[in-house]
Amino acid sequence: QVQLVESGGGLVQPGGSLRLSCAASGNIFSIYAMGWYRQASGKERELVADITSGGSTNYADSVKGRFTISRDNAKSTVYLQMNSLKPEDTAVYYCKGRIGRLLPGSMSTNDYWGQGTQVTVSS
Repeated sequence: QVQLVESGGGLVQPGGSLRLSCAASGNIFSIYAMGWYRQASGKERELVADITSGGSTNYADSVKGRFTISRDNAKSTVYLQMNSLKPEDTAVYYCKGRIGRLLPGSMSTNDYWGQGTQVTVSS
């Protein structure tokens, strides 16, 4: 079993900052790409940012220059630093990890999702 647990969401005023964390635990052999997605009410889930095991990053145009994704491989944790937040950033933020697990006689690689954390940007 693998679990991803997000934390750090909340209510913040426009222009403020939040830092999200997502910790992976369980039967983990290797963690490949990790990413943050968000889903606003009535909209489809969209990629916010992702990061490879080597540290290469990719951002949605809407968050470039404001959000920074990073990871601590020793802690199996990915972070999302969100600055200059706007009301349109309001959404449930989900963490996703591509994780390899060792099974008897084989290795299995799958995508795992966290439960989501609410971010609300409002005055």
